[in-house]
Amino acid sequence: MRAGRQNDKSRAFLAAFRDVAASRDTRDTRIRSGTGPRTVAAALAALLLTACAPTPHAPAGPDAPGTKSPGRGSDRTSDHPPAPARPAVPRPLPPVLDRVPTRDPVVFLTYDDGAERDPAFIDLVRERRLPVTMFLTDSVVGPGYAHFARLRAVGASIQNHTLDHPALPGLPYAGQRAEICGQQHKLRSRFGVRPHLFRPPYGRYDTTTRRVAAGCGIHAFVLWRAMLGGDGGLTFTGGTRRLAPGDIVSLPSADAPALTLRARTVRLLGEIGKRGLRVGRLEDYLAPPGTTR
Repeated sequence: MRAGRQNDKSRAFLAAFRDVAASRDTRDTRIRSGTGPRTVAAALAALLLTACAPTPHAPAGPDAPGTKSPGRGSDRTSDHPPAPARPAVPRPLPPVLDRVPTRDPVVFLTYDDGAERDPAFIDLVRERRLPVTMFLTDSVVGPGYAHFARLRAVGASIQNHTLDHPALPGLPYAGQRAEICGQQHKLRSRFGVRPHLFRPPYGRYDTTTRRVAAGCGIHAFVLWRAMLGGDGGLTFTGGTRRLAPGDIVSLPSADAPALTLRARTVRLLGEIGKRGLRVGRLEDYLAPPGTTR
């Protein structure tokens, strides 16, 4: 296109010269018409300037030389800046509960550590169909996992209570992660389940504990409002001094308890009945997000 324009200008230039040659035979006419040498020179100069002037470029279109069509290796910069990357959304910290907010007439029985392995307790869970929750510590259970596999077979659920039962507050992130995620992996390899509830040893934790637990797949920290001692007596952490709907009861392992685990549980069941309550399954009320009861 640019070469065509240059040719047009050259033809105009030659035509002007032919006009000048013809004008030599008509000097008088030239003078009368006002087309003298100065006028012609001015015209020629104007033509030369026009011929030598740079040709303005048309706006580049998709087919213009030197451009690339989008979708065919285009390297043209978009008129719109790229959207900023979304910041990583932190995992929500697990809630910490000592009771379940419910009006259902239920309480929840939870057992810690795994030190007591009373065969009669397995029979009680099966006979009463008790939906108990076992928070297990690997170093305490030791070679006793078969006992808890039998408990699970009759209705108990298995949750996380760390590998070695340390006091977690103040431990570095890596140390807490080893304790919590380590027990997650251990329980999954033993039982084929991934716990979603966690009880920190001694009921103690810090913000790092909650962050670590969230990353390990924990959805809630389970403390307790009532605790059953080795003698079968109940103590409360606060509030009313009697069992109420939603209470979480802890039955920790006891050294040389006055009553067996079965006997202590039977006594507790009597107290629950007197209050017009029953035992609920904790996992039904604290299900992972996205699940329904």
